[in-house]
Amino acid sequence: MTDSVNYAGWTRSRMRMVHVTLIFATLLFVCLPAAAQKKKSTTKAKPAPAKPVDELTRLRNEFIKATNDYKASLEKLLASYEKNVAKAETRLNQSRELFAQGLISKNDVAAGERALAESNDKVTETKLRMNSADAQIADTLVEAEAEKSLAKSKPMAKGSLLKTAAYIRYNGGASWALSDAWKVQRFFLDTFKKPLPIAVFGQGSIHDRWRLDHHNAMDVSLHPDGAEGQALLNFLRSNGIPFLAFRAAIPGTATGPHIHVGRPSHRY
Repeated sequence: MTDSVNYAGWTRSRMRMVHVTLIFATLLFVCLPAAAQKKKSTTKAKPAPAKPVDELTRLRNEFIKATNDYKASLEKLLASYEKNVAKAETRLNQSRELFAQGLISKNDVAAGERALAESNDKVTETKLRMNSADAQIADTLVEAEAEKSLAKSKPMAKGSLLKTAAYIRYNGGASWALSDAWKVQRFFLDTFKKPLPIAVFGQGSIHDRWRLDHHNAMDVSLHPDGAEGQALLNFLRSNGIPFLAFRAAIPGTATGPHIHVGRPSHRY
């Protein structure tokens, strides 16, 4: 009897162990894939490292932000000035009525007219500053597009012409060397009776700083859209002389409007 009881107890104990083992194995089967899936999902969700922003782009973005902040402050100032104009108009109308009744002098009316004129001047000046801020932002965006265009520009066929909002490029077919600069100088002197305004002849300090090879080119201080600039561009094209005519500054490429006579300066 005792053996039967011991055997039954041992059997029940073993069955409990088997049952616990099965439960543990089931939990492992269910939880391990879930944990692996969670780890896999976490790995996929890891964001890619941000692309570094170059120095010129960073400075340009900071300038645009500062200009927009400046314009926002001008908008608040403009609202205040416009209120002052409305008040000055009201006071002037009242002064004119009082003057018509003989209650104040003409000098009082004149003072009201001056106050109104000064208020209107402040409104006009503020609007001009806001327009200037818009123009500066627009110019900066044009410079950025021109810089990208120059960086991505493909080799041009000889004699081809490329025009953008910021520059004109002509890939002349004639051979060019800086020793031929006298031809350009002679044309300008004969046409306009004054020397060609050369800003940089050959390599300059600015080109060293920007790491541009400018040894076989010269920069002329003429706006390409001016009468003298247009005459020079026509002469260069008619003689197959390559040039780059900049209408605006391009960071790292051009300090301002000018005509670059010669092949484009490559960065080294």
